[in-house]
Amino acid sequence: MNDLARDLAERLPELRGKLKSDVALADLTWFRVGGPAEILYSPADEADLAYFLHETPSAVPVTVVGLGSNLLVRDGGIGGVVVRLGRGFNDITIEDDHRVRAGAAVPDVKVARAAADAGIAGLSFYRGIPGGIGGALRMNAGAHGRETCEVLLEARAVDRKGEIHVLPVATLDYAYRHCGAPEDLIFTQALFQGEAGDPAAILAEMDDIAAYREQAQPIKSRTGGSTFKNPSGHKAWQLIDAAGCRGLAVGDAHVSEMHCNFLINEGGATGADLETLGETVRARVKETSGVELDWEIKRLGVPKRA
Repeated sequence: MNDLARDLAERLPELRGKLKSDVALADLTWFRVGGPAEILYSPADEADLAYFLHETPSAVPVTVVGLGSNLLVRDGGIGGVVVRLGRGFNDITIEDDHRVRAGAAVPDVKVARAAADAGIAGLSFYRGIPGGIGGALRMNAGAHGRETCEVLLEARAVDRKGEIHVLPVATLDYAYRHCGAPEDLIFTQALFQGEAGDPAAILAEMDDIAAYREQAQPIKSRTGGSTFKNPSGHKAWQLIDAAGCRGLAVGDAHVSEMHCNFLINEGGATGADLETLGETVRARVKETSGVELDWEIKRLGVPKRA
């Protein structure tokens, strides 16, 4: 246990979650790259998270990660405390009026399946989104013509002072791949509104979405999903392709031949390789089209010291 972990353990005698030092974040991300978390904290539940945030000094950096699908951790790792929600945040409840309540650690695909089994339509697009509900809330995740803001009624979150908030969707300032909620909020739960549907028809729609992903995206590779947001009036992959970047490589990091808005770790790539490749793609697209691509993948941490 390092000094920070020891200090936190002394400050938080009633903490029920787990604090671990020097945890390899590469093991928790889909890219399988990145340095360690100085401290990894897994809250027992929302109350435990609120206690931790209330009692932890504001000078201690707190970073939240989800299931690691839309995340690039730099090779020097992340200092302070990395919060990763787990078992205490993975419940799904079917409520009256075709509503689904889900914890922030629930994978998106499980929400889609639970809704389908209950005959609730409108959430099947989550079958095509990797990651968990917390990430979907934070980035207004969407696919196949729908976005999180269209089906969300409200979200629960805990702020840096440990106060719990219930946030109606109208207060979250959603836009394309954007959430305007304060960065210090940690989402813990979502309430979704669906509509009556036929389970068989919903499951068939989900099967179509899954088949499309397998045919069009390198989902069996070490990737972080879509790398760049679609600029207004354009598709990112078309701009990347036109710039001659399909198959471009930096070390063991490659632009996917199947879908060139995906970066691939072929096995030996570092976080620096992937980020350098992404920045090279951005520069070439800017040079050839005049369009500036914005990262959709979240990049966290610091570079590795030479």
